[in-house]
Amino acid sequence: MHPVLFRIGPLAIHSYGVMLSLSFLVGVYLSIWRGRKLGLDSGRMMDLAMYVMISSAVGARLFYVIPHWEEFTGHPWDVINPFQNGEMGIAGLTLYGGLILAVVVGIWFARRHHMPVWRVTDAMAPGVASGIFLTRIGCFLNGCCFGKPSTVSWAMTFPRNCAAGYLFPDTPIHPTQVYSSLYGLAIFGILMFLERFKRFDGFTFWVFILLYSVARFAVDFVRYYEESMTLFHVRNVGISLNQGISVGGFVLAWVMLFVLKRKSTFSPGTTTE
Repeated sequence: MHPVLFRIGPLAIHSYGVMLSLSFLVGVYLSIWRGRKLGLDSGRMMDLAMYVMISSAVGARLFYVIPHWEEFTGHPWDVINPFQNGEMGIAGLTLYGGLILAVVVGIWFARRHHMPVWRVTDAMAPGVASGIFLTRIGCFLNGCCFGKPSTVSWAMTFPRNCAAGYLFPDTPIHPTQVYSSLYGLAIFGILMFLERFKRFDGFTFWVFILLYSVARFAVDFVRYYEESMTLFHVRNVGISLNQGISVGGFVLAWVMLFVLKRKSTFSPGTTTE
């Protein structure tokens, strides 16, 4: 693992931060490129991308802090303090929080500027999938977002200088970061393939939510979580908060696909918003 790629004096360049930045750059490029193909103004898409990037970072941080508030007791400034333990960066982000707030802010921005909402989300969905692929590589290099101990042949032992190796020293565990990265890449490919069958605006976005919900729900069975992230147990199997959100996302995606398809069927010649 390589949590720190290199140092410039006292400044440490972290692999996770590099991959997160790369995922934003690729996602913005894809969104603007796809938006142009869908007839969306590139300038507006660039502005939207900035709002989405900021809101996703804020949402990811808040969604981590809320169930882990005991970590910040007595030093709440560390919630936003980028200079901790002699290094620069903020440890502790949750992808679902970033995704949820980014979607809310993105829809608000699109409506405020009279953009076709679901066409905008369709333009951005594959970029989000590519972001999952790249960001989870950063998680793997950083040794975070790791899995539970396992005896499968591909289980990995992480070094002790990362969170995974510190919690499970010399113990093979599921490389859930790799699983998540691979399903991000798979979702990207599926979305691009299915677009040839698209019949209404919102199709690509809600298929993304559907696929991501299923993939996240499945992988979370072998991912390690603190007890504070567990909603309840079913036959001694913990169901995480993120799995609960996945179930809600799955149901909502099916409902929205049905509603938007029905709306497009009864409104020939128009696009849904």
